[in-house]
Amino acid sequence: MTDAIRFEKDADNIVTLTMDMPGQSANTMNADFREAILAIADRIEAEIDCISGVIYASAKSTFFAGGDLKELIQVEKENAAEFFQMVEKIKAPLRKIETQGIPVVAAINGAALGGGFEICLASHHRIAINNPKLKVGLPEVTLGLLPGGGGVARMVRLLGLEAAFPFLMEGKQVNPEKALKAGLIHELADDANDLITKAKTWIKANPKSTQPWDVKGYKLPGGAPSHPAVAQKLAIVPSILRQKTKGCYPAPEKILAAAVEGAQVTFDEACTIESRYFVELTTSQIAKNMIGTFWFQLNEIKAGGSRPNGIDAYTTKKVGVLGAGMMGAGIAYSTAMSGIEVVLKDISVEAAEKGKAYSEGLLKKRVSRKQMTQEKADSVLASIKPTANAEDLDGCDLIIEAVFENRDLKAKVTQEAEQFMAKDGVFASNTSTLPITGLATAAKDAQKFIGLHFFSPVDKMPLVEIIKGEQTSDETLARAFDYVLQINKTPIVVNDSRGFFTSRTFGTFVGEGLTMLSEGIHPQFIESAALQAGMPIGPLAVQDEVSMTLSRKVVDQTRLDLKAEGKDLPVTPAEELTNKMLDEFKREGKAAGAGFYDYPEKGKKKLWTGLTEHFVKPEVSISLEDAKERILFRQAIETLRCFEEGVLTSVRDANIGSIFGIGFAPWTGGAIQYVNQYGVREFYQRSKQLTEQYGERFEPPVILVEHAEKDALFK
Repeated sequence: MTDAIRFEKDADNIVTLTMDMPGQSANTMNADFREAILAIADRIEAEIDCISGVIYASAKSTFFAGGDLKELIQVEKENAAEFFQMVEKIKAPLRKIETQGIPVVAAINGAALGGGFEICLASHHRIAINNPKLKVGLPEVTLGLLPGGGGVARMVRLLGLEAAFPFLMEGKQVNPEKALKAGLIHELADDANDLITKAKTWIKANPKSTQPWDVKGYKLPGGAPSHPAVAQKLAIVPSILRQKTKGCYPAPEKILAAAVEGAQVTFDEACTIESRYFVELTTSQIAKNMIGTFWFQLNEIKAGGSRPNGIDAYTTKKVGVLGAGMMGAGIAYSTAMSGIEVVLKDISVEAAEKGKAYSEGLLKKRVSRKQMTQEKADSVLASIKPTANAEDLDGCDLIIEAVFENRDLKAKVTQEAEQFMAKDGVFASNTSTLPITGLATAAKDAQKFIGLHFFSPVDKMPLVEIIKGEQTSDETLARAFDYVLQINKTPIVVNDSRGFFTSRTFGTFVGEGLTMLSEGIHPQFIESAALQAGMPIGPLAVQDEVSMTLSRKVVDQTRLDLKAEGKDLPVTPAEELTNKMLDEFKREGKAAGAGFYDYPEKGKKKLWTGLTEHFVKPEVSISLEDAKERILFRQAIETLRCFEEGVLTSVRDANIGSIFGIGFAPWTGGAIQYVNQYGVREFYQRSKQLTEQYGERFEPPVILVEHAEKDALFK
């Protein structure tokens, strides 16, 4: 037997099973665990007469991290039967231990997520250290999976169908206090010693113990699926789910099926049903896409995969933010929330105060929702200093310019502010489109100048695109990378170009939607196709959010810049349509109350009827599949072009950036993973078809041609 689980019995015959997977920072359900838990269950059964209770404990800082994703991502359809047996084999010992009649307690010292919380659910009593950072839950759905270690069967029996659904189908995670309130745990402990003391006390007070669902006469909380009130609610759940998933995500649907089917049979049969659905999801391409990107690639980024090597980590202490509009105010809030001192500068104190008031509003919400104490909120707010005086920037080790997308204005504020920056400080521009190398000419030292492209609203959007100019030093890049991690955002690193990666690719998404409308395709069909492809919002709705006025300004600036380089920017059908919306119909977008949508004071936005009147051609139609693929292919091809040009330097930055930055369909695993999972050769051939049907913007870039010839994945 391995050392993965230590078996220790005290004078009261209480056995503590201390999980401690060798060579790992966290416990996972790997081969060591499987071997150990089988042997432990057999030993407990054999020695049951001299065991008074069992405690699951952990030697790691977390309780248990869950399934071994390295194993799961490799399971293919041809291994399904073998994998099913393995899943059943993991569940059997947990079931054996919980049905011996002796009390079983989970002593939760740290995060217990996924398989970790399934071990807790296989206990009769659950105690957690009352640490607000400790989380329990079943987040498998976020990786395209379902809880396959008994989680669905036990959660449904513990809470009832309706109460279990948010934890199963949304992957809701909660801290100990909320877990106690929800009935997921039974007791809170002050610290590690108190945890074990309380576990042993409960065992002594409950010498005979069993799961509620193993007691004769047990009834499902809230009622079985056949109960009229439950049946009525269940009848509408699939349509609500379909509305949310648009058919792109099978996991919530399989969870619903496993939960409802499992609630109508015995516990052991429910576990078998759960295993079958778990195997089906694990072997699906969507789960592989999501595990690969949201687990492995995201963790690589957070571990510094795109950060220059050999440079010491840096902690930013004081940040200056120039411009207190929506972006500047959001950057100030996110920075202050991480305990960093902020100077928020605008042209007047009133404007700067207004920017600080944005943080005050967000903090009030957090306090009212009990997510933060008033004392903490006051401390965060006090760390933001609004000012109109550039001298207040004195000593800032990072200054971020967040003014309008105007090169002259950016140059002016850069020169005004950088004289007060700390000697070894870094200057950043929050531009979304203007090349960093050009903006850096206004700075005293282009080596200390970098792009930090935040996304709106900053407090909610997790990504920051770091843009390295031609002269940006590795030290500056490392400092910027460390700051982004410090404020709990996800950094991707790109090289300089017009629009960088995210704005370029985002532009193709909006542009393709507008192009379809200009062809005469119905706007509702376009918006629906985007949602069914997995995009969070349709291209016409997105364009309204951005505003057509801003889009025109960006295009005009780009045209001027290219003209200075002796290049031309042809007018596209999307640009013609935007001009018509602005000049002829005076519809600027959401902020103006009229764009592609109407925005009534009361009620939901709705598509402007004038679109049908002025743009739709009833004789024009395309298939839903074509519309969806035009939207996804256009973005994926632009991503490949960025990769080919060296704007992107890693597949992980492309995938994470496309999903977190522009909302590229998460089920795909990102823009480049979409190509990989489609099949590189098949993607190339489909690109050729789309080029013939819809235009040269779908022409496969050279990098795609080369990979298709070898049938090689992008890595």
